[in-house]
Amino acid sequence: MNNQRITRRTGRVLHRPVRIAAWLTFAAAAQSAFAQSAADGGAAQQAHPASGANAANAATPDGAAPGTASSTAASSATEQSLPAVKVSAAAVTDSPLHLDTPVSNGALGTRSQLDTPFSTTVVTGEDLADRQVNKLGDVFAGDASVTDNSNAYSAWATYITIRGLPIDWQNGFRIDGNPFISYGITMPYENLERVELLKGLGGFMYGFAQPGGVVNYVTKKPGQDPVSSLDLGYRMDGVLTQHVDLSRRFGPDGMFGARINYTHEAGKTYNAGDINRNSLALALDGQLTRDLQVYFNAIYQQSRSSGQTPAIYTGSYTASSLPATISGGTNWLAGPDQHLNTNLQLYTAGVKYQIAPDWTFNTSASYSKSTRDRNESTLTLLDQAGNYTDSRWNGDEGHQDIYWQGAFEGKVKTGPLTHHLVLGAAVQHQTNDYGTAASTVIKTLGEGNLYEPNPFRYYSGSGLQKYRASEINQKSLFVSDTVDLTSRWSLLAGVRYTNYDQESFAESGATTASYGQNGVITPTFALMYKLEPQTTLYASYVESLEPGQIVSDIYANGGSVLKPLRSRQYEMGIKSEHARWSANAALFRIERGASYANAQNVLTQDGDSIYQGIEAGGSVRLGRSWEVAGDLMLLDTWYAKGQQYNGNRVAGAPQFVAAARVSYDVPFVPGLRLGADAKYTGNTEVRPAGNLETGGYMLVNVGANYMTRIGGHDVTLRAAIDNLTNRRYWMFQYDNYIAPGDPRTVSLNAKIDF
Repeated sequence: MNNQRITRRTGRVLHRPVRIAAWLTFAAAAQSAFAQSAADGGAAQQAHPASGANAANAATPDGAAPGTASSTAASSATEQSLPAVKVSAAAVTDSPLHLDTPVSNGALGTRSQLDTPFSTTVVTGEDLADRQVNKLGDVFAGDASVTDNSNAYSAWATYITIRGLPIDWQNGFRIDGNPFISYGITMPYENLERVELLKGLGGFMYGFAQPGGVVNYVTKKPGQDPVSSLDLGYRMDGVLTQHVDLSRRFGPDGMFGARINYTHEAGKTYNAGDINRNSLALALDGQLTRDLQVYFNAIYQQSRSSGQTPAIYTGSYTASSLPATISGGTNWLAGPDQHLNTNLQLYTAGVKYQIAPDWTFNTSASYSKSTRDRNESTLTLLDQAGNYTDSRWNGDEGHQDIYWQGAFEGKVKTGPLTHHLVLGAAVQHQTNDYGTAASTVIKTLGEGNLYEPNPFRYYSGSGLQKYRASEINQKSLFVSDTVDLTSRWSLLAGVRYTNYDQESFAESGATTASYGQNGVITPTFALMYKLEPQTTLYASYVESLEPGQIVSDIYANGGSVLKPLRSRQYEMGIKSEHARWSANAALFRIERGASYANAQNVLTQDGDSIYQGIEAGGSVRLGRSWEVAGDLMLLDTWYAKGQQYNGNRVAGAPQFVAAARVSYDVPFVPGLRLGADAKYTGNTEVRPAGNLETGGYMLVNVGANYMTRIGGHDVTLRAAIDNLTNRRYWMFQYDNYIAPGDPRTVSLNAKIDF
């Protein structure tokens, strides 16, 4: 152990053959165990015919979208008997981990998770509905690599870490592959077909981005079958939701399609705040000829919330442990004067053209706009007794993203080799508008205590002004080639060439800082081997560059622009997908440039932060009624090659996370499914100095779904309880920031299909 610490501080790469051997042993053991389980399950299937849901899933063709597969299966099974109902803990869809589901991989094109040589996760829209998700951290509750850093309804609601790395709120989020600024935006989950997560570096696939990962929200599109549904929901303490989903095809041979989703949500939140949200999503498509398809998608969402839980800043806190935990359901930290008002707009138009049987051309252009009006406190923690200073920030912010991408996908043969090619180009123009000095309020309201009601109030004025604070431009060319060397071996090579420039401006319009670089190369390589058609072994390498950070005004060098940081990722993994079980595992190492505030409160780039770990998960259906799943991550992180903190754990990166879930189809109540899931998050360093951490905590959620027919219509009733034990815990949010975790909440929903 001492040798390990010494090696870290010299900055040299520390090889761990024992860990690699352990990982390979685990992968082999998991493969053998699951194969035996599948064989036993197959024998049981011969002795006992499969239930409607399982039989339908077994018959689902590879590559079918999970929502389509599951809904078709449920529809056919309903005519004979009530189908098995999906629950919060585990959704029965195409297969347990959806590894056959096609996912968007940017410059890699569209390929299944199974054939993607990086770690990925897919969460279906049915699973989101079953668990009644209302923030991003809950979307990935079953993935141990993802840590929730957010409170619902607040500006932090999209903050998560992936493998200990924060996701980039400016460049790490996409809707149908198109970028948008996510800060403060809670997505309308009712409008989504699925959510895709690419873990780790996305630089080659999507351009400049922090190395945490990329979240892609896939919206609902018109299908072949008509959809007419209405659902009503309730969430503690008094939030009521109404959602309508309508889809139709029309015209000769159904050549045109339209789908519209509308959601209204309003009421009292769990901490006595208020929420009022209206969301509208529209998807149109037209199959103009056999080979030519056009489409248009739009999302418009207006959300107004108040009384959100403030963040707690620990930069001035000198004690070695945090104060006693408090409930995230308390309204003592904030009053009705605090608010977050957001607006999201995204408009996309595209064309898909089948040039030849083996070649397609896709092009799309999008415009996104997001605005925020924030009046929120930051509580600067002073001592272990819970005393704090309340500092209020009030201002307006806005962002715009204009994006175009065009890509050719196809395959060619050169002798005995088959090449799967993707060639394309992309252009992105991003603007950031922030409040002027005259209209932005930053003031200290006074001192309070965590265990007493906050007595301070500051109500916003009107007419807050913004100015153009920065612009970022990216122009890139990309190409990738996946070569089938044999029926089992394939090799991937890709490169992205980017011209990048970034400018910051004063209120007068004068340029205050700038950075530009042409010819930035971000490559990727991967070697893949098929143990069998549904099992892939892979080893991959990818590089990424993230934009230079614009330093916040809280630092002594506020307003300056730091240089872009280059990251590298090495990964080995295995993915295996079968009708009754799925499993995956990955061993990874990520090297990223480190940045933190030094003793002079200057935000500086210094040395590297290293993330090295293993993640593994699996899901198996046992018999006719049970499904069991588990996921874990072991993570080792440290700072290296810097002037400070060498050898310390990286802030925000837990060493151990484990998640499990179980679901049960009640045989004597057809259509009823019960489920439970749990997730343990280990202790997490709050700051690079390594002298303060949040404690480990486990959250347990339960749920039930019941599908029946009333008056000739399919009806689904759902109930979910999050944080069943009402566990109180401190949650890491960002370097030196914490917040109390969300309290126990109860959610109910009733859906009817017409």
